[in-house]
Amino acid sequence: MSLALAEEYCHLGWQVLATSRELGSRLNWDAEVNSAELRRYRIITYDLRGHGLSGKPTEPGAYRDGRRWADDLATVIASSHAGHPVLVGWSLGGAVISNYLAAYGDSQIAGAVYVDGVIELKEDQIVARPEIYRDMISPDLKTHLDGERTFLSLCFHTQPDRSTTERLLANAAMASWNMQSAVQSMTVAAFQGLSRASVPVLLLYGEHDALVNTSGAIARAKEIDPHIQSKLYANSGHAPFMEEPDRFNRDLAAFIDTAVAH
Repeated sequence: MSLALAEEYCHLGWQVLATSRELGSRLNWDAEVNSAELRRYRIITYDLRGHGLSGKPTEPGAYRDGRRWADDLATVIASSHAGHPVLVGWSLGGAVISNYLAAYGDSQIAGAVYVDGVIELKEDQIVARPEIYRDMISPDLKTHLDGERTFLSLCFHTQPDRSTTERLLANAAMASWNMQSAVQSMTVAAFQGLSRASVPVLLLYGEHDALVNTSGAIARAKEIDPHIQSKLYANSGHAPFMEEPDRFNRDLAAFIDTAVAH
């Protein structure tokens, strides 16, 4: 399948490779790509399978098998010639990082950041929203689009401006319906991945996350690896890198410096 890589904005310093969540695209990371705080890093973003401009397989197995998402990430690292990047995954992107670590280990990366990341798709870590996920995969177009709109509104404690909202809705319209249905049963090798990570791992979560159970997700990650660090953003929901970008970018820059020195 094809992968869409963003432009490499800076060729100095260390690399940051960012992945997004369901319904998003590499455009979600604009505040980081254009950040003065992160300008000294080479930032690489890409669309996950079933999202944005990446390939959209029709068979459910293409999305349920977590190893395939891990293989995509490994391909991006290799094809972009990223030298020990710090991986940054938002929401579903966290599961992709875990699957990558389980399949490939951490010898090719410097660290990992889970941004309101999915640790495991389990009831104690995910807020139950069965009616919304049902509507999002409805064959009825109006029901489907209304479900997407409701889902996106739940990503934020403070709603974004109109232009950003419209772009997010356009992102959602590009996402594969087959992916949205099948990814709910995606395999996530969290224990295998996080338990073998020797590089620094940081969890950045919004206190008002309406989609991920913040306390449950952080507790499970630290149960697997007590050395994992975490920070909570008091004014954010599911998207602290968009809701509190200045703080997020400072925290990410500081973590990269720590990971490089590790």
